[in-house]
Amino acid sequence: MASRAADPWKDLAVIDSRAPRFNQAVVAAVSLVALATGAWPLLALLGVQLAVSVLVGRRACLPCVFYFQVLQPRFGEGPLEDSRAPRFANIIGAVFLNAAALAWAAGFPTVGLVLGATVAALASVAVVSGLCVGCEMYKLLARVSGIRGGSIDKIDLEQLGIRHDGEVVVLFTHPLCSDCQTVEPRLSGGGKRVVRVDVSLRKDLARKYGVSVVPFAVAVAADGTVVAQLA
Repeated sequence: MASRAADPWKDLAVIDSRAPRFNQAVVAAVSLVALATGAWPLLALLGVQLAVSVLVGRRACLPCVFYFQVLQPRFGEGPLEDSRAPRFANIIGAVFLNAAALAWAAGFPTVGLVLGATVAALASVAVVSGLCVGCEMYKLLARVSGIRGGSIDKIDLEQLGIRHDGEVVVLFTHPLCSDCQTVEPRLSGGGKRVVRVDVSLRKDLARKYGVSVVPFAVAVAADGTVVAQLA
């Protein structure tokens, strides 16, 4: 069995990026079958499955269970990502699929067809290209609502235990974030000091600065003023 950096049933803050993609492949395939045959109850089943997995948790996501129990042990773990964006995408998918099924049942097959086709198309795009529209919507909403650290103007360097005369780079990371491991060497390549803040240990700082997506890095002047967002 291939080794795992994250336990899929315990480390719920992150997820193997291949798991949501496999789930999207299942959604795309079943949706296309439903649209081709007019079997709208399949859309209802998909919608209910997504809704239950969002409400109950990852163990209730049947495609995810199959991926983690059968596929991941054979092919290995893929890159880890923040689990909130795929979860948000599942919420949108559940709403569209259940709305499509209800429209079909209420005698509005055209509406149901359009809604179901939208889900099938977006899921297919995600499988083929890796572009998850629902995930991108989550990131956009996070930026707009200030969840993410894009609006940080100043960082209390003393609170981070930093005493430095020049500019430093503050990198918010998570031990299970694979991208964090690759971004740090790039940030330190210019000779600047990189200070890591592990959000799993410093949840207080993550909340204070509104950091929910990692890696997140900013260049900070000696007085704590944020001069640039780097990652």
